Amino acid sequence: MAHTVTSPVYVVRDNIDTDQIIPAQYLTLVPTIPEEYVKLGAYALIGLPDALYPTRFVSEGQTSTPYKIVIAGRNFGCGSSREHAPIALGAAGVEAVVADGFARIFFRNCVATGEVYPYDSAVRLCDVLKTGDVATLDFDSDTLTVGGTVYSLKPLGEVRPVIDAGGIFNFARQSGMIAGAAPSV
Repeated sequence: MAHTVTSPVYVVRDNIDTDQIIPAQYLTLVPTIPEEYVKLGAYALIGLPDALYPTRFVSEGQTSTPYKIVIAGRNFGCGSSREHAPIALGAAGVEAVVADGFARIFFRNCVATGEVYPYDSAVRLCDVLKTGDVATLDFDSDTLTVGGTVYSLKPLGEVRPVIDAGGIFNFARQSGMIAGAAPSV
């Protein structure tokens, strides 16, 4: 069965930093506590300047977004090494970020947490698409289709099974690299 997601996209530009993805005042939320994980989603991309991004990513009073795909420019996720950035996006319901390029630490945190698929695009999609355009991301063919136009994405390669597993620790458990959780009594 093919793995696809069809969703309106949310388009951002270059150099979206981790403070714009999840501002520092929300880093006290603990992602392993279910209620706080949900709250992180409510604050995803809340640090974007309203003047440049008048459409809110997560509507006021909501905890999730209708945008399961974020389209970005260069250097998405730059700034600090906070794992809360991909976690907040995942908590909001984002499945993938398709960008011209990622800050290395953000890309690695996407893989480590298993929250979001970080796809590199050969085409600068943030110049082509606009927020609200409906796209289909096909994870098996590594393509994004919008209005009949198919854009090729750089295959995720060896990081895909890690993200599919839900992050590096789940992958290590599933593949036998580390022992699973102790059985409950």
